Amino acid sequence: MSIRVQDAAFDMGAELNAFSQALADNGVKAGAIVSFCGVTRDVAEGDLDAMVIEHYPGMTEAALGDIRAQAMARFSLAGAMIVHRYGRLAAGEIIMMVATAAPHRADAFAGAEFLMDYLKSRAPFWKKEITTRGESWVDAKDTDEAALKRW
Repeated sequence: MSIRVQDAAFDMGAELNAFSQALADNGVKAGAIVSFCGVTRDVAEGDLDAMVIEHYPGMTEAALGDIRAQAMARFSLAGAMIVHRYGRLAAGEIIMMVATAAPHRADAFAGAEFLMDYLKSRAPFWKKEITTRGESWVDAKDTDEAALKRW
């Protein structure tokens, strides 16, 4: 299964179908497939114009590969996919997606949540919000750090 970091938009339905088909093509039998898509959102002030996401090519993919491998082993996943965008994204655009497959739903859900918590707090992406008030880098949130403690 794949890890992709890209600037282009993607179709989450097509991604999920391709993930499911790749499992079947490889003879993988999963009892559950879970997916999650994150959307660039403006919940605080209501004036977000865009978010700019930066990363270091190579380093980012390696870090995502490591956390994917951890999730695969920890939750006995049959497959896991991460797609994350970078560049300038308008409010409401899909920013990322994870999909996991496992024999049982509990592991598929837990694996997806594990990946999400990592992506939110530890993945090497830097985010800048562009609002009607100006630009500012997004700081880490205490709630995101606290979410990691359950793992």
